Amino acid sequence: MNKITTRAEQILKTVFGYNSFRPLQIDIIKSIMTGNDTLAIMPTGGGKSICYQIPALMFPGITIVVSPLISLMQDQVSSLIENGIEAVYMNSSLEWTEYLDTVKKLKDGQIKIAYVSPEGLATGRMQSILHECSVPINCITIDEAHCVSEWGHDFRPDYMEIANVRQQFPEAVCLALTATATPQVREDIVKNLRLRNPQTFIASFNRENIFLEVKPKKDALNQVIDCIEKHRDESGIIYCFSRKQVDQLTVALKNLHYSVLNYHAGLSDAERSKNQNLFIKDKIRIMVATVAFGMGINKPNVRFVIHYDMPKSLEEYYQEIGRAGRDGLESHALLLYSLGDIHKIRFFFQEAADPEKSEKLLQGMINYAKSRNCRRRQLLGYFGEHLAPSEEKDESCCDICASAPVPLNDLTIPAQKFMSCVIRLRQKYGTAYVTDVLLGSKQARIMENGHNTLSTWGIGKELNREQWFELSEQLQENGYIIKAGEYNILYLTESGKNALVNHEKIMLPFEYTAQKILNAPQPKKPLFALHKKGAYAKTLSGSALELYNAIKDWRKKLADDQNVPPYVIFGDKTLEDLVEKHPQNEKELLEVFGIGQAKAEKIGSQILRIISNYD
Repeated sequence: MNKITTRAEQILKTVFGYNSFRPLQIDIIKSIMTGNDTLAIMPTGGGKSICYQIPALMFPGITIVVSPLISLMQDQVSSLIENGIEAVYMNSSLEWTEYLDTVKKLKDGQIKIAYVSPEGLATGRMQSILHECSVPINCITIDEAHCVSEWGHDFRPDYMEIANVRQQFPEAVCLALTATATPQVREDIVKNLRLRNPQTFIASFNRENIFLEVKPKKDALNQVIDCIEKHRDESGIIYCFSRKQVDQLTVALKNLHYSVLNYHAGLSDAERSKNQNLFIKDKIRIMVATVAFGMGINKPNVRFVIHYDMPKSLEEYYQEIGRAGRDGLESHALLLYSLGDIHKIRFFFQEAADPEKSEKLLQGMINYAKSRNCRRRQLLGYFGEHLAPSEEKDESCCDICASAPVPLNDLTIPAQKFMSCVIRLRQKYGTAYVTDVLLGSKQARIMENGHNTLSTWGIGKELNREQWFELSEQLQENGYIIKAGEYNILYLTESGKNALVNHEKIMLPFEYTAQKILNAPQPKKPLFALHKKGAYAKTLSGSALELYNAIKDWRKKLADDQNVPPYVIFGDKTLEDLVEKHPQNEKELLEVFGIGQAKAEKIGSQILRIISNYD
């Protein structure tokens, strides 16, 4: 086992240019190298690829990587070749002559890592090629393994065929990788991929470099613009619920002269591919997209992810915000939500295979959006992870922790109105109906039920519909009411009944003045005073800034010449380390993060020449 560790550490340093493993990487590598099927749940940006790339260089034969997207395969292969590793991808983007050359290399045993799609792996032709290789298939890695589960947020039927192919290579060890997996999804991965007594490794879901922020959607376009301006000249993704919304927001931002394109299933394959490539290669800054965009995107320098509309589940939300800050630098996740978003999602439940499951997933998302407690703790708790309690709030964690607490205020009168209305309606309705009665709605069902004659009809016009919903949530959180059953009927608890009967004062964390309730915690300081690493260039001046820009421009030109994204040459973390360490020779260059032997030999002299101009 010590030999495995020593060899793995040597490869990590000399090939990839990293000094140490991230949590669980070496444990996963040891598991694979000792022949154990392995399930690894690691956050996006947690270093999953190292877990199979290093074993691939230690095995005598070939490692097959099942990957869902062409762009991801191309990026991974480009990065591996840049590091001196023989790697190929097999997909429809290859010209016939390239395909034949790739097949020959595979069969001759010249390749260490081969990427294939799940659809491609299922074909008889691909299986025949693998059987005809002159060296064994030592490892089969399944990336985005949650796609094998119908409980996963991105189920793909083609993933169900992988187990049948794996059975043809019984000596190959199997590694399943995913960034998000609830216990149910983990069970499905093991079962549907037929993993043999797998070792399971679950890394922390805590992405400490991502600042979590949630805002009620009030003036959505200006809220988006405000976030973009905080990250001017940085890459970001904006997710919308519908294609129509994507197109409208893209046009609005283009008219304001932002560097932006759209992405959704309504575009042609060619247009989607073109837009994605422009984003990956930093030709445009912002991608506005539906959930069709992003899985497998390997772009490490996405600095912000905005959800213009609420996602359907916390799994989907976590996967999408994970596309920010893959390089470990400070990034930002902003969620905008409204009651309208919730209604839109529920409208599509009638088409869902399991509406009850869909509602359960949505409730997790709603609870997160409306939480008044640390968002990171709530998000991690959903995935079964609990942070150790801390005496001090981490102000770089989320908007709640970065804000002064909302003081308790006297909400006795509106709370009494709400609970009285629940009683008058004989505890037979949900929040929406109770609110309609309080607002004096003349909807047909209210008039037909005679509820316009109740003493509580129309007595709540000092608050709007959304504010009454917020108050309802607060009354639930503080134990005055509960909702139960399929239709979320409201009932008063004993505490609620006592408070109503005894005219108890009800203090809640709302700011309540005359005509309105305000439910937004007030920042103690500008939220982004804390996020300096993500805008590293802003901290530089003089020759250091000139050097930073010179290396960045050279990297961009080299990437354009090679038709690859700039991060394939090296990431922003390496760029910053070059400026900080200012290496003067190859030995010092090899101490820079992300510069291995092959990369130093290939482009080191050019980097050192640029640096020498700024001594």
